[in-house]
Amino acid sequence: MASRVCDSVLVTGSNRGIGLELVRQLVDSPSSPLQIFAGCRDPNGPRAQELQELAQKHHDVITVVQLDTDSVASIADASKLVEAKLNGSGLNLIINNAGVNIPGSLAESGTQEMVDVFTTNVVGPMLIAKNFRPLLCKAAAQVPHQTSMSCRRSAVVNISSILSSLTRCADNFNLCPMYPYRVSKAALNMLTCCLAEDLKKEGILVMSLHPGWVQTGMGGPEAPLTTAESVSCMMKVITSLTEKDSGTLLDWEGKSLPW
Repeated sequence: MASRVCDSVLVTGSNRGIGLELVRQLVDSPSSPLQIFAGCRDPNGPRAQELQELAQKHHDVITVVQLDTDSVASIADASKLVEAKLNGSGLNLIINNAGVNIPGSLAESGTQEMVDVFTTNVVGPMLIAKNFRPLLCKAAAQVPHQTSMSCRRSAVVNISSILSSLTRCADNFNLCPMYPYRVSKAALNMLTCCLAEDLKKEGILVMSLHPGWVQTGMGGPEAPLTTAESVSCMMKVITSLTEKDSGTLLDWEGKSLPW
């Protein structure tokens, strides 16, 4: 029998697209986590219907959590709910998947557009890490015999993008001239580096992961990857992460990408 992915995981933005597929593949895994916390902004809204149906089918594993990553109060409440559900255990893995994109050429981008996207794509993951840090630390400390880093111990995976890469900007800018999204994902990568340095003494792995160009509401129907294909590959990467991967940007196939 394969070893369990991890005992517990929180996925943000889990009501559709990559987030929903992450929850689906995690719960369908033969080595499924014992507890999957599926965070979404409006659990009772029409966009969360598919997630709710999945949670009802696997009610012993999936807990749908009201989690608006733009809201400090919502994040704090979610951390308390997760802590109560864990009943003294730590949280092994956070996948910061919640994110937004808007049309963002230079002409279309103003203060509000930049701030709104930055808030969701950067500040949200930072606040998630900040509020859930005690649970991540508890998970890392609960395996004192294990000194190596992994998602089975304690980890944060930030869903980033190749469009965050400063090195690759000249290659792909004309295809996707999206100022708010690109700048926010570049900032998310710096957040990853900061968290990786800050949390390594506590045994917590932090990295950024590019899911590829995926057929989602954000990626569009022309994308070459389905959500199932992207997530299947990403799960292989996530489950194989070690301390050498902390503070890095990898793609869905595990290939290193330049900052």
